[in-house]
Amino acid sequence: MDFTVVQGDIADQEADGLVNAAGTSLQMGSGVAGALRRGANGPINEKAVSKGPVELGGVAVTDAYELDAEYVIHAAAMPHYGNGRATSESIRTATRNALEKADELGCKSLAVPILGTGAAGFDLETGAKLVCEEVWQYTPTNLSDVRIIAYSESEYRTLATIAERF
Repeated sequence: MDFTVVQGDIADQEADGLVNAAGTSLQMGSGVAGALRRGANGPINEKAVSKGPVELGGVAVTDAYELDAEYVIHAAAMPHYGNGRATSESIRTATRNALEKADELGCKSLAVPILGTGAAGFDLETGAKLVCEEVWQYTPTNLSDVRIIAYSESEYRTLATIAERF
């Protein structure tokens, strides 16, 4: 499986599946979720919320609407309750479940953000390491191209440095 690091907006990626950095309610607010919601230009938020809430680490799937993908896989790395903060375990579980769901859907390509960082409060470097470890350890059935997406140049540099270790 090809494992690459890309700088850019996940909503601009072309892939069979795009992973949304979701909370357990699946409500699409800001950050990655907001970018995907705007890019989809359809009722993606309503469809996502109708499939929730999900357990911490759980996933749900919606159509990608006008995004250049077939599916959006909403991976709940942060709780929409309590302190709202992601944990190492929630990031690992959400990443692994997103990979498994993409495989189950027959996706060959998948774009994944650094789950659990940003609004979920987990530090970027540790979150990137956890996501990269899960992707690296995953044995795919269908997936042949997994891209980890970093939005800014500084996030990209951090992610690229971490990904080089794998």
